Amino acid sequence: MRPSSREEFLRLDAEDPLAPIREQFDLPAQLIYLDGNSLGAMPRQARNQLAEAISQWSNGLISSWNDAGWAEAPTRVGDKIGRLLGAHPSEVVMGDTTSVNLYKALSAALSLQRGPILTDEQNFPTDLYIAGAVAKKYGVELRRVPRNRLGAAIQRGVAVVTATHVDYRTGHMLDMRELTKAAHDVGALFVWDLCHSAGAVPLDLNGAEVDLAVGCTYKFLNGGPGAPAYTFAARRLHGDLDNPIPGWFGHDQPFDFDSGYTPAPDARRFLTGTPAILSMAALEAAIDLWLTIDIALVRSKSVALADLLIQKCQGFGLELASPAEPSMRGSQVSFRHPNAYGLVRALAEVGVVGDHRPPDIARFGLTPLYTRYVDMWDAAEKLSEVLRQRTYLAPRFAARVGVP
Repeated sequence: MRPSSREEFLRLDAEDPLAPIREQFDLPAQLIYLDGNSLGAMPRQARNQLAEAISQWSNGLISSWNDAGWAEAPTRVGDKIGRLLGAHPSEVVMGDTTSVNLYKALSAALSLQRGPILTDEQNFPTDLYIAGAVAKKYGVELRRVPRNRLGAAIQRGVAVVTATHVDYRTGHMLDMRELTKAAHDVGALFVWDLCHSAGAVPLDLNGAEVDLAVGCTYKFLNGGPGAPAYTFAARRLHGDLDNPIPGWFGHDQPFDFDSGYTPAPDARRFLTGTPAILSMAALEAAIDLWLTIDIALVRSKSVALADLLIQKCQGFGLELASPAEPSMRGSQVSFRHPNAYGLVRALAEVGVVGDHRPPDIARFGLTPLYTRYVDMWDAAEKLSEVLRQRTYLAPRFAARVGVP
């Protein structure tokens, strides 16, 4: 597919079965938003669900834990997200952050079998911090290898493997089924980070026989800033996994107020404290929208958008950092440029929002629910102009901001 004019890109939008979904989101006019892999746009229904939750708080007060279903929110919303992940009911729960959930999942895995943790050097920094802390606590080795050697490093003696399915810098996607099997073949468990996968690529955790997985909901799933993260625990492991931070909501009967801890018989055992109800309300609005959408259509459009952007940016003097092969790429396109930070800042000034990742990555997230084909044409045109005029060298774009 090589459309050669803006009119042809507009035609693709007119034929796009996902095009009407864009109207379900609040987006600033004239803005080309290519950063949904950092923070997704707000679904319009989220405003209504938040207002309803606030009304429940105002009028129902404590009765809303029963009458409005607050107490069941971590499992109710978890089951909904589970449908997007290829999980069974009671295998996904909502709560805490991805980092906290990764700590819990790695600790739980080591509680089943003690030994080295294996990860890749390109893993998200927080994941490396967490893996290091867990390894230190349990007195085991943390092995770090290049991402392209992870499969070869899965050898007998390794207890737990952990990796991010889709790399946050380049969008490189690992083969979940193959690597999980490799871990199982040597007696290891695999803990996956799905932050850049859920809502971006089709997932089948049970089909791949995944053991444990964690992920955030504020990127492609559009749950809002600080939205609760999730934990997936395979049903076959429920009776054996220990939550290293046991709390009352992970108890089998939390409102018995038993002084002895009896973990819930399913993934609820990974809950700790009281759920964040207002955040959960906004998230549930987004997930309800997701459940009306065919992820295969999302993936197909994502691949097409990426290919169009890559083709349109050829000859710009940029180095493609993302895999050229679509099957190895998540829903983003990353380019290398010696002044990527200034480039991203200059683009934002002309209405194209991407982001920068050190040292030299300009990253553009493709969120097919609201990213249009014509956005690829317009973004590439603006990128070409910024590069040609070298406006990214202006001193105002060199000053670092708090969140790049």
